Amino acid sequence: MAEQKARTGGCICGGVRYRISGPIKQIVACHCRECRRMTGHFLPSTDVWNEHFELTETRDLGWYRSSPKSRRGFCKTCGCSIFFRTDNAEKISIAAGSLDDGCDGEIRIAAHIFTAEKGAYYDLDGAPAYEDGGDSVPMPPRD
Repeated sequence: MAEQKARTGGCICGGVRYRISGPIKQIVACHCRECRRMTGHFLPSTDVWNEHFELTETRDLGWYRSSPKSRRGFCKTCGCSIFFRTDNAEKISIAAGSLDDGCDGEIRIAAHIFTAEKGAYYDLDGAPAYEDGGDSVPMPPRD
C-alpha cells in the first residue's frame, strides 16, 4: 500500500500545532447548536486514529469540557477551535479548516449531522444528511 503523506495543521497564531501520519476520514459537517456557537457556523471536521496523531506545539492549547463525555481543544491565545475528543475514544476529530494543506481536494464533505439544529440562513449540499448524530461515514483502515 502507498505510504501516507504526513499532514500538519494548527491555529492562526501557531500556539497549537499537530501532525497526522496516517489516513484521515472524509469530512463530516456538524450542525448542532454547540458547534455553531463555537465556530459561528457549522463545523466541518475529519477524524484520525490516535496512533496517527501527534501534538507538536501545545503552549496555548486549552481544553473545554463540553459534555460529561467529551471535550473540545482550542487555542487560548487566538481562539481557534481545533479538536473534539470523546473520552476514551480511539480517534480525535480535527477541524478541517485547521489543516495546512486544506485537504488538497482528497477529502470532501461526505455527510451532515445534527441537521435538525442547523441554522435557517443556509442550505445543505447534496451529501447525505442526518437529523441526529447518525454519522455513517466510515473511518479509514488503520494501515
